[in-house]
Amino acid sequence: MKALIACGGTGGHINPGIAIAEIIRSAYPDAEILFAGTPRGMEAKLVPQAGYRLETIKVAGFQRKISLENIGRNAKALAYLATSGKRAREIIEGFKPDIAIGTGGYAAGPVIRKAARMGIPTAIHEQNAYPGVTNRLLSKEVGHVMLTVKEALDYMDKGSFEYTVTGLPVRSRISGEKLSQHEAKQKLGFDDSFTVLSFGGSLGAGCINETMEYAIKQDYSSVAAINHIHGYGGMGRDTFPQAMESAGVPLKSDRLRITEYINDMDVCLAAADLVICRSGASTLAELEAAGRASILIPSPIVAGNHQYHNAMVLGKAGAAVVIEQKDASPERIYSEIQRLFAAPETVSEMSAAAASLHLADTNDRILEVIIKLLDKNK
Repeated sequence: MKALIACGGTGGHINPGIAIAEIIRSAYPDAEILFAGTPRGMEAKLVPQAGYRLETIKVAGFQRKISLENIGRNAKALAYLATSGKRAREIIEGFKPDIAIGTGGYAAGPVIRKAARMGIPTAIHEQNAYPGVTNRLLSKEVGHVMLTVKEALDYMDKGSFEYTVTGLPVRSRISGEKLSQHEAKQKLGFDDSFTVLSFGGSLGAGCINETMEYAIKQDYSSVAAINHIHGYGGMGRDTFPQAMESAGVPLKSDRLRITEYINDMDVCLAAADLVICRSGASTLAELEAAGRASILIPSPIVAGNHQYHNAMVLGKAGAAVVIEQKDASPERIYSEIQRLFAAPETVSEMSAAAASLHLADTNDRILEVIIKLLDKNK
């Protein structure tokens, strides 16, 4: 069996593509898998790192804001558009896939559209509650649409395609057999006190770093028994450790673990009582898999404000407190931490609500869609 997976741009599109490749390999050990993406996107690094071959196609999005720089970018996007169909056909004819799957990003558009028009079984996977423009356009052309959450249908022409709510594949270390909370806290050198995990992704997030600088200083000098795990990311590399040092706060103690990157997220999530973070689709799927209460601060600078829509799925379910960045002052977030610290029953209810959203059979649902499409083509 040969599978072509088209994706690109951000890890939010690429990692689900890699996860789907692993699902295919688990069912078809001899499967040949080829990725299609742009030569300069994150896929150029992440896909080969995961052990897969990548064929590249030049494609770019159009900029709506008028400026001299964007006029140049749009001219380049038009030039790429003129050649993308031919390049997509070359990739498809060279590989001869049995199925083609898109997981979002500009590169998926011409490749999946061409595959569908060539009669190859096709599917897309949409990670967010507010679908990206590429997947909204492709939904009318592919054989099946896979969704992380049903709420995405509110922004799509839902009568025009078959769909399955599959959920989003989650790393097995988080969705599989987990450490108990007590074991995880012990592994981190903490006691069983209330534990807050906070992070803004590998790059970090300025508003979360500002909030946690304030919160950690407050808690370190108080009698409140609160443990903190914080990943300040690349953005905080030159500022966060210095701020802690100036305040006399260590980066590691029996109540603190402050690092640039969190490389053992499975352990940290297992230890946490409350998580403070952005609301990218993969992060939320992990919160659901771990069953963790959260304070979500959606990034306001993403396409379609999709992180806000993602966060509201958990917010409406009672699994998260959602605070938009414009309202996310350090004092406001800290007051929420204190409120939840004083209300363990509320935190337990939020955690249970998060766990109730997790689809434990996501891999099976995705595989079922793939098999159905392959069988149709026999």
